[in-house]
Amino acid sequence: MSLPDFTATERPIVALAPMAGITDLPMRDLVAGFGADLVVSEMVASGELLTARPGTREKAELGLERAATSVQLAGRAPDTMAEAARQIADQGAKVIDINMGCPAKKVTGGLSGSALMRDPDLALSLIDAVANAVDLPVTVKMRLGWDDTNHNAADLSKRAEDAGVRMVVIHGRTRCQFYKGHADWDAIANVVKAVNIPVLANGDITDISSARTALAKSGAAGIMVGRGIQGQPWLLAQLIAELEGTQPPETPDLIPLVQTHYQAILAFYGPDLGLRVARKQLGWYMDRCQTPADLRGRILRSKDSADVMQMLPDALIPQTTPEAA
Repeated sequence: MSLPDFTATERPIVALAPMAGITDLPMRDLVAGFGADLVVSEMVASGELLTARPGTREKAELGLERAATSVQLAGRAPDTMAEAARQIADQGAKVIDINMGCPAKKVTGGLSGSALMRDPDLALSLIDAVANAVDLPVTVKMRLGWDDTNHNAADLSKRAEDAGVRMVVIHGRTRCQFYKGHADWDAIANVVKAVNIPVLANGDITDISSARTALAKSGAAGIMVGRGIQGQPWLLAQLIAELEGTQPPETPDLIPLVQTHYQAILAFYGPDLGLRVARKQLGWYMDRCQTPADLRGRILRSKDSADVMQMLPDALIPQTTPEAA
């Protein structure tokens, strides 16, 4: 089994980043439907997956049969990570990604995510455990390092490659930066030079201009887009077309797109939870359209999904014409 055939075209890889509470199954399906080389699930805590806490196993189980989909695992115990990897592999996972980049305090406080970059030996033990547990491609997503005094992504990526990792993704910030400042795409070039596997550049890629600049500065084999996808799930398809030198698809009609996305969220989570989960997605679409504040407020406060569906057409008429992504 292999990663998607990234050699089928000379253009750079274009992938969707994992984002907690954002890249759920409805969002991944929507993005993949427009076009993407790879989409990555929300982070799944390996320990919680094994204890089957409500909502965690579902994230791993649902969508595993989708092509070009990776499931991201987080944890700090090699045995637990290995068993979680075996379970999702048995359930049909195609690719497993190891989270070494999440900066959230609740993750790093448990010595997972980007905290692993402070303990490279532990990080490598996790990689070894997962790679030896499954016959699947294993990838790693990390940051430049913990802070500006310790940029160790190049060394850690080389060690990961030697352990069998097939691709690394580098967010061009340290953990201590969180999402402040600007991603340092130049620094990603050090990782590219250190390894012979594909490296994807991540961070602050929101349009074709930033995509091309990130690729030029980093020398990376591709890009991974995160927050730039909010409110425009067709962005990756547009970037792919631009990088191929073909005509980008037009921005779709938002009204049927958002209504379909909303219904998919309700179906996935159920009507009550779905109503709440959908609010952030609807908010990003309405940001794009500059929806009047009073209408926006009524939609986001509504406790009736049918009323929301009825209000969406008026909310999604752009007050000004936004520039194409």
